[in-house]
Amino acid sequence: MGFIDTFLTEDFCREHRMFTYRYNEQNNRYEIDGREFEQIKQKLLFSLTNHGRPFIYVVEGNHRNRGELYLVHKHEGIDLRADYAKDTLANLYRMWGRPVHLETVSNDRDVVLSFDGTEHTARARGGAQS
Repeated sequence: MGFIDTFLTEDFCREHRMFTYRYNEQNNRYEIDGREFEQIKQKLLFSLTNHGRPFIYVVEGNHRNRGELYLVHKHEGIDLRADYAKDTLANLYRMWGRPVHLETVSNDRDVVLSFDGTEHTARARGGAQS
């Protein structure tokens, strides 16, 4: 990480046509997100931290005093893939045996993704379900 942090330059990124990308769920493909040097550098460094896997922390094991699991994703500028998040919540539900909630950021909005054993839901943090 020190090498990239020290030697990756704006000129190098421009010369090699580097860019950031993101997954577009509407058309199920990856698209160029931007060519800003700081954004490129940040995402590259992040991909090397924790091998590009998200940091998700257990915050509460008795959420709403119902034995529900509440997790928080430390958002580092990269949204979770919705299909991976749903699969992860379903697997955690099978292990935990109670509803599981994951606080994250999606499309620049704070959301809580949940799975209750039968249905996946998403709601704005502190808001209504969708």
